Amino acid sequence: MIPTYSRALIVGAGSGLSASLARLLAADGMTIGLAARNVDKLAALAAETGAAVHACDASQPAEVEALFARLEPALGGPPDVVVYNASGRLRGPVADLDPDAVAQALMVSAYGGFLVAQAAARRMLPHRHGAILLTGASASVKGFAGSAPFAMGKFALRGLGQSLARELQPQGIHVAHIVIDGAIRNPARGGEPPEAPDSHLDPDAIARAYRDLLRQDRSAWTSELELRPWTERF
Repeated sequence: MIPTYSRALIVGAGSGLSASLARLLAADGMTIGLAARNVDKLAALAAETGAAVHACDASQPAEVEALFARLEPALGGPPDVVVYNASGRLRGPVADLDPDAVAQALMVSAYGGFLVAQAAARRMLPHRHGAILLTGASASVKGFAGSAPFAMGKFALRGLGQSLARELQPQGIHVAHIVIDGAIRNPARGGEPPEAPDSHLDPDAIARAYRDLLRQDRSAWTSELELRPWTERF
């Protein structure tokens, strides 16, 4: 049986993958909600997709709960697809990192993912229906020098995804963690370097992979997916 979905919420929305996913799901007939700390940057995307837009700091429990409460009337019901794209990025030598900044990065990358997934699950469980997709990175499976906070957060998000999949999938909720192992192409930032063509992931192609997850028969659900350019070494 292939589940059908009608309302999607993308948390941590921006101009890259989130925008591609919002356009694709809207074109498929889904009602879209977008959430970010800075919603000014989402005006054009909201106009293009008809999305409802709400400001939210995903690391704050009260703001996450308020987001879902506001979205339900805007979307015509609770979202049955929730995508967590927010990340807290912080780089630097471990000896020099500010502990408070590290804590905030972990709050966004991992704790925010928990809060959003929890709010989604509470609304999906009564219907035994829904999908929760968590966006990971290379740092989900390998920690790089000078990037300890990002690795900690993404490792935690991956662990959250594995735990939720085992708990929620038998109750009808598809949970998947997606490892984006490489840089995402962004023409606004100059695109790919001329000396390295095909070195970046196409955000539209990533979005199609997310949609493919939503179209899977529940007899063969994917709980983790790795995406990378064909030229990427791994």
